[in-house]
Amino acid sequence: MLWLTVAWSAQTTAGAPGRLEFSLYRNDGTLPGNTLLVVGGIQGDEPGGFNAASLLVTHYRFTRGAVWVVPNLNFESIVKRSRGIYGDMNRKFPAVPPSDPDYERVEKIKRIITDNEVDFVFNLHDGSGFYRERHIDQLRNPRRWGQSIIIDQESIASIRFGELGDVAREIAGNVNERLLDNDHSYRVKNTRTREGDREMAKTLTYYAINNGKPAVGVETSKSLPTHLRAYYHLQVLEAYMQRFGIEFERLFELTPESVKRSIDSNIQVSFYNKRVLLDMANARKKLGYVPLKKDAEIDFEASSPLVAILRQGSRYRVSYGNRRITELDPQFFEYDASRHFIGIYVDGQRKAVGFGRIVEANEAFLVEPEEGYRVNVIGWRRTGVGNESGVEIRRDAIARRFSVDNAGTTFRVEVYKDDKFTGMVLVRFADNTGASREEASSPLS
Repeated sequence: MLWLTVAWSAQTTAGAPGRLEFSLYRNDGTLPGNTLLVVGGIQGDEPGGFNAASLLVTHYRFTRGAVWVVPNLNFESIVKRSRGIYGDMNRKFPAVPPSDPDYERVEKIKRIITDNEVDFVFNLHDGSGFYRERHIDQLRNPRRWGQSIIIDQESIASIRFGELGDVAREIAGNVNERLLDNDHSYRVKNTRTREGDREMAKTLTYYAINNGKPAVGVETSKSLPTHLRAYYHLQVLEAYMQRFGIEFERLFELTPESVKRSIDSNIQVSFYNKRVLLDMANARKKLGYVPLKKDAEIDFEASSPLVAILRQGSRYRVSYGNRRITELDPQFFEYDASRHFIGIYVDGQRKAVGFGRIVEANEAFLVEPEEGYRVNVIGWRRTGVGNESGVEIRRDAIARRFSVDNAGTTFRVEVYKDDKFTGMVLVRFADNTGASREEASSPLS
């Protein structure tokens, strides 16, 4: 099944610069069932939650029921590694004044929460320490939030899935059977919001409950590395999905190692209908002379909803969640759309490769000559050769410092027609063991 992307673009406040907007991803299975809404990134300094939500978008397919995901609700704060650059967004429910910079976002997520199709709402967080009912030490006590399922009240009368406490305890018990460490065990924390907790009364989950939508917060511990937080978020979400009859396929094994690999490798970006592709997993700190379209707004598609590209002076900064991945130093061209692929011999075998693709090679490649077009392999040079098509390019003849990645394995092969840019493919050589690196699983592959 394919994801349907619905981008909710807000009007910017008067005089404000362009804003990063959150996206809603809807996946409706072929068979009817319940609909779950998963929200990540309401607080920008909690990467376990927004990375787990992003993996639901890119690495899960649903066959029964539906899952809606907002992985990047407070996108600007995610990119800037801030809990909330305009204040804590999770304290702006149920009312926020129109003068607040978060007003449009909060109003839009409210409309999604209260959509008639939504049956249950999850708000993903990374919390401090490890919640325990009794005080054990500084990190494990009732004031901590990590490794807990948060309910605002034990139950909601006369509403489907309203048994919040019973279901949460069932889910916690399920997850606790598969812990990596006993210290990671889950508890259910009831904030008893309706009994007078003014802070929790301002939250997304309590707004959902007051509008007839059962909701819980899911917390992992900030004491754990990001990939383990995402791993536990997915454990909890999958347990809930199974409880509510949501059937799915996952494109990786649910282990900490696979979660980390899926997060770290999911950073491909293509520009202008895949004319340019950059695989930014392990990218160099700066990529120079990137051929972007002259006199045009930057137009890109990313393999992850956590990728943002922001202009900074003459360059573009690429962020992936709260990581700064690289800077692009562009060179601007008019674009030529007369071709969509190249013929390329890879280790002696001919292939037709579309622009915006990755070619795996062991030792050498050769781009098939085409009249009227020239090829530029970034990092390869020979005196007197201005068109590098028809020339065998061996891996040891390319300067490693021109590679896209720090490992020195991936290189740009660019095609031009006269002075216009036509398209690019990436050639990725096998690592030093002779084994070709597995291509990242993403919508751009």
